[in-house]
Order: sequence, then structure tokens, then C-alpha cells
Amino acid sequence: MDRACLEHRLTDAERREFDERGCFVVRDALPPALVSRLATAVDRLEAEYRPLRNLGPAQPLNHLDCIGYDDAFLELLEWPKTIARVIDILGWHIQLYHSHLIVTPPLPTDHESHSRLHWHQDSGRLNLDLESNPRPRVSLKVGFFLTDTSEPDRGNFHIVPGSHLCNALEFPQDGAEHPDATPVCARAGDAVFFDRRLWHAAGRNRSDVTRKVIFLGYSYRWLRPRDDMTVGRYLEDADPIRRQLLGESPTGGFGYTSPSEEDVPLRAWLVEHLGEDAVVR
Repeated sequence: MDRACLEHRLTDAERREFDERGCFVVRDALPPALVSRLATAVDRLEAEYRPLRNLGPAQPLNHLDCIGYDDAFLELLEWPKTIARVIDILGWHIQLYHSHLIVTPPLPTDHESHSRLHWHQDSGRLNLDLESNPRPRVSLKVGFFLTDTSEPDRGNFHIVPGSHLCNALEFPQDGAEHPDATPVCARAGDAVFFDRRLWHAAGRNRSDVTRKVIFLGYSYRWLRPRDDMTVGRYLEDADPIRRQLLGESPTGGFGYTSPSEEDVPLRAWLVEHLGEDAVVR
């Protein structure tokens, strides 16, 4: 892993924002050249899968396991301006458990919608099977924005700030939108970090620009992947830390819950560069 990532660790202000709001933005996380290369890969997949799924020109495309479909996406896994922040939040016992891209075309000019946005928390059954209130964090996502959503009504990622500490979201009885619904205004190249428990939704794209975003979900290694994770072709040439992040456990199934040093080389790397006292748990 690139030691340069240690220059981009979680700041005190970001930690407070993540703990209190459930979300923060890292501006200019990706350089323009990489944004362009990623957007080209997204366009290729959209051209292939939109007709296969019989999606109309204005319907969003949500493509799971995107990291396994183009080598360009793999670079984001350990991106220096994001990976250290992930580690500072979750620790060293982590993996990639989910990746997907979303393409949100503009709506027709005559489109009218009076319904609420589709508010949800991530991870499906975790929100039914876990009993605590609030439920544990378990995972987070990093959204890499490839198009400009710095103004509302561009298909913005919407959140209810602080709702990651609430198991349920209450709405007005008259059918109105949640009063605290907030669009996240991210530019192309920005990275948005959010707690999986945060109530969030995709906004409507009333602009003339198609929104493109790639999401990587990081979790503790004992959580089963949310995607099929067709990443086996990357493992042969991967270093030990990348193999960990891609879900490998050299000691077998037991290594996901009671890992040896061989299972979690990321921990040894952190101890080497930061010292034992700086590496918790």
C-alpha cells in the first residue's frame, strides 16, 4: 500500500462530522485525468447493460460488483486520499464487501413526481436482525463522484443528517418530504464518506447532465460480501494487503472472525509505519 495515504488521514473535524452527521466530503479526492478514465469505464458498462436490463433512457442504472468489471475501478480500492480515512474509522480488520456504480440520466422535462425519495439504510437484513438501538456501524461507503452535483436537482445524494443514530425515520403524515432532507453537493472528483446506517436517498436529476458515481463499501471481515465479488483475477498479482481488502483469508473461514497476522497484513503495515501504540484493537 502506498505510504502516501498516511498524509491523508481522518481529521478531527471529519471525525466529528462523521460521528454527528454520519457523512462528510473530501474535496478533490480524485484528479481530473482519473475522473475521465473512470467515467469512460462507466460509459462502457452502461452501454452494455442498459439494453440488457431493458432500461429506458431516463431510468437509473445500478450495476453491482463494478470493481470486477473494469481494472480502472480497482485503483480506488486503496486510493491514497481515501483509504487511510476508512482505516481510521473502521480499523485494520476490514475488507471490500460491496461495490456498485449508479448512472442517473436526466428526467424528461415534463416529468412530475409528488412522491418522497426512496429513503433507506444500507445492508438490508442487518437492519432487521440486529437488535440494538442504534444498531452498530458495521460498514461505511465511499462515493466517488464523476460528474458535478454541486447544485441541487442534479440527482444529488440526499441525507438526513444525524439519522445514523435512529433505527427508524419519521415522516410528515401529509406525505411531504422529510423536513431535514439535505442534498449533498459534491463536485466531480469529490469523495463522499457515509455511515451505512445513515438514512439516505438518490435525488431527482432535473439537470441536463447524467450523474455518474462509484460506491465502494468497506466492512469488517466477518461480514459476508453484498455482491458476488468477481475479483479472483486480481488476486494473483496483488500484494498481501490488497488480497486482504479483496476478501482473502489464508487461514480459512476461522480467519475472518479470529484472524492471525497472516490474515490481516494491514495491521502489521500500520504498526510498521505508525507504531504499535497508534494501532488500536
